[in-house]
Amino acid sequence: MAMIVIEDKGQQTNKHELKHIYFESHGIYWERYPLPCGDYILCTDKVIDVIKRKQKRGMEPKKMDFLGTYSICVDTKKDIQEIIGNICGKEHARFRDECILAKNNDIRLLVLIENEDGIKSIDDLQTWDNPRLHMKKWITTPSGERKRALKYQTATKGASLAKAMRTMQKKYGVEFLFCRPEESGKLIIDLLNMNTEE
Repeated sequence: MAMIVIEDKGQQTNKHELKHIYFESHGIYWERYPLPCGDYILCTDKVIDVIKRKQKRGMEPKKMDFLGTYSICVDTKKDIQEIIGNICGKEHARFRDECILAKNNDIRLLVLIENEDGIKSIDDLQTWDNPRLHMKKWITTPSGERKRALKYQTATKGASLAKAMRTMQKKYGVEFLFCRPEESGKLIIDLLNMNTEE
């Protein structure tokens, strides 16, 4: 039977072509349904059962219907700035809740952070220089003088992000992995298949 991957309906359309091209070129089908946590799961018999039962009743599955149907999922982030927003920014509470939901339901949550910064591990973040720390903007001083000033004075440093990630790994069991955008499709499949090999 061909492999089927479920992609979370919350994933923005037209932003994941590289992954879809990889799936299609390797005979992997993908469908979109709302997932309680993670962006990608394998379509197992339990998942198919939920979809079929809902369809028989003329209903679309809701995300919580899938709880208990999978034990590993991959959540993708388009870059390091997105994970900064999830861990150190406004999205923290939502992301933390997703990590707790996964932990409480014995789901192994793997967060795959795509980047072109050469970051391959949390250790690499220790020396990562956030480009936002160097962005400047024009400001007008109280005296009317125009000058350039730092745009994001409080941008998260790499070492701070690494520390926060390690804390979340320890507290919630979430795992952070890194790759280049073009490696993402293959890595998602490799990670989801880890479960079938155990």
